[in-house]
Amino acid sequence: MHRPPVWLPAAVAVAVMTAGAAGQPRQDPAQQVFRTGIDIVSLNVTVVDAQGRYVTDVAQEEFTVFEDGAGQDLMYYTRINQPIALSLLLDSSASMEQRMGIAQEAAIGFSRRLRPQDLAQVVDFDSRVEIAQDFTNDAATLERAIRTTSAGGSTALYNALYISLKELAKIRATTADDVRRQAIVLLSDGEDTSSLVGFDEVLELAKRSETAIYAIGLQPRDAAAARGFREAEYVLRQLSQETGGRSIFVQRAEELAGIYGQIADELSSQYTLGYVSKNPRRDGAWRRLVVQVARPNLTARTKRGYYAPTN
Repeated sequence: MHRPPVWLPAAVAVAVMTAGAAGQPRQDPAQQVFRTGIDIVSLNVTVVDAQGRYVTDVAQEEFTVFEDGAGQDLMYYTRINQPIALSLLLDSSASMEQRMGIAQEAAIGFSRRLRPQDLAQVVDFDSRVEIAQDFTNDAATLERAIRTTSAGGSTALYNALYISLKELAKIRATTADDVRRQAIVLLSDGEDTSSLVGFDEVLELAKRSETAIYAIGLQPRDAAAARGFREAEYVLRQLSQETGGRSIFVQRAEELAGIYGQIADELSSQYTLGYVSKNPRRDGAWRRLVVQVARPNLTARTKRGYYAPTN
């Protein structure tokens, strides 16, 4: 059974419906009555200018959402960032040995920027995948988990992504206050060499999720390994583009802190848009999404599409 684009409890759905007009107050979730859910297509949208700078003052009426080419009516819009549930994936394969310390410090810097209402887990992968720390909002606990990672073994990248997507899917909203954006922030320096699941299976799972994947590719130093990195680059680009995230490639580990900072800035600069699809068919088909901004030289980025519900 295909999951709907996002299944919101009635408390959340009512909040969406009452927020349709700009400036209209939303009902207190405590006063809302739970009833059957409503299929709301929920989009996290990043807007940048021609220089790649984040733009955070776009009004609701400046956005247009197209589903399979058909314009949709926005019923929900906010610039107030929802809490986030985030999986922090660290490649600890043997090739990372010389750069592990710098990578750890960069990841720790990122974890320190999470807010008290956010949740994050640490996933360490080489030949095996280990959840070094389950979801928590304690920055010190996350830091300790990151520091426990050590380099060795091959690269089970797809296994790590598969497990992280499954773990994030367990986080379910029961009230309007529980709704969380979901993201994976992945650091890897090479192609997958030892996973049991394949790329197509991971990509399909990612497209069915509500998770944006931010991929940092740390390019190998030697020429032979760099040629092999091309497959990893393709994989990371595909995963990020399909889910509305971003892929960034660097050659020096010293650049990682700045890259993690860019991702943290993006996560804090996003809009959340929601609509009820004008397409009533519950056929499980893939529906293509495009978001446009009615202002010159601005570009909106979100996931490329979603699967329609089936029941």
